[in-house]
Amino acid sequence: MNNGQPVVELAFNPPVFSVDWYRDVTSFAASTPGWVQSLADLFTDAGLLLFVVLFCLGWWRARRGDARAMTLALVAPVATVVAYLVNSVVKDEFREVRPCRALAHAAHIAACPAANDWSFPSNHATIAAAAAAAIAVAWRQLAVLSLPIAALMAFSRVFVGVHYPHDVMAGFVEGAVVAAVASLLLTRLLTGTVARCRGVPALRPALSARRPAHARA
Repeated sequence: MNNGQPVVELAFNPPVFSVDWYRDVTSFAASTPGWVQSLADLFTDAGLLLFVVLFCLGWWRARRGDARAMTLALVAPVATVVAYLVNSVVKDEFREVRPCRALAHAAHIAACPAANDWSFPSNHATIAAAAAAAIAVAWRQLAVLSLPIAALMAFSRVFVGVHYPHDVMAGFVEGAVVAAVASLLLTRLLTGTVARCRGVPALRPALSARRPAHARA
């Protein structure tokens, strides 16, 4: 429900289609059973932890690969942070008020964020898409898992009532593109450094599961 949030003037007017979709989705969400709403409220934030697990799986697998594979795994979370920082700048430029504050009688499951926590583009959608894209670049086969999780997370932001659909669409595209480009650029710059670090005995267990050549002789 609106929970008494004041209706405020919009600093950035959302598209009409997005407002209509928002009302349709949130009205449906409000009609779902309580356990569905509780699960959505939990997943919309805690779901980001799934990407931490996928980052760790990618790193563990990369230990058996070459230096480039390890670099891709290591830069994946860094590329995600880069996408988040870019999105933070964009948010401050648009300053779109959250729909749970801007729209009269807006239904929302999750608590409405603070008034100065802008809506466009969605940080959660950006982070989820960035993580999914960076993981997909590092481990292509994992894209069938990471991308659907990211899409579900993005949708959940509308479902719980804290974002318009266009917020999550923009965040998703922005996050995926920025993270993919950042991953490839950072990998090109850092693969040589990672290869050298793999030769350091203290770092080798974390960077490679391969036995050094002299140990195999």
